[in-house]
Amino acid sequence: MTVSAGPLPLIILDVQDAIDQPVWKDKSNPGYLAAIERLLAYWRERHWPIIHIKHDEAVPTSTYHTHGPWNAIKKEVAPQPGEPVIVKHQNCAFIGTDLDAVLKRIGATRFVLTGVVIHNSMDATVRAGKALGYTILLPSDATTAVPVTSKDGGRWDARTVQDLTLAILDGEYAQVTDTDALIQSVR
Repeated sequence: MTVSAGPLPLIILDVQDAIDQPVWKDKSNPGYLAAIERLLAYWRERHWPIIHIKHDEAVPTSTYHTHGPWNAIKKEVAPQPGEPVIVKHQNCAFIGTDLDAVLKRIGATRFVLTGVVIHNSMDATVRAGKALGYTILLPSDATTAVPVTSKDGGRWDARTVQDLTLAILDGEYAQVTDTDALIQSVR
């Protein structure tokens, strides 16, 4: 994979203290945060654009509740001065936010998406971003999934959920890669 010239923002989606609460247990990729930290350090060293997306949930029982104790962005990936934080209230980072306007303002036609969880907000954001005309690079090791249980009791383990979601998104909606390959392609 070769990445063309022009701004390539790194987007970090929903990486908040909320994701460490028991409802989000049994993650498929416990190392996702280290991969995001590595990408974040690489982007910061080069002064490339970084955008943080923070989920503020209105439902008081949500771990992401706006005024809840776990709403803060995780300290490992906390924004530095000058790095915008876009607050979202839906699963998709483009709905009801200025993400599209921010990307257009910096001239971005593509972006790298990292964060949590691949089968929820990341999936929704990838699909909307593609529909808006963006090229999306999705490092598989910089995201994670949790098990999914259907109403009828069917259960899929987190690894299966992550693998299937990435397989569905790859090619048609995003270019699935990993942190090492992505860093090599943007050098």
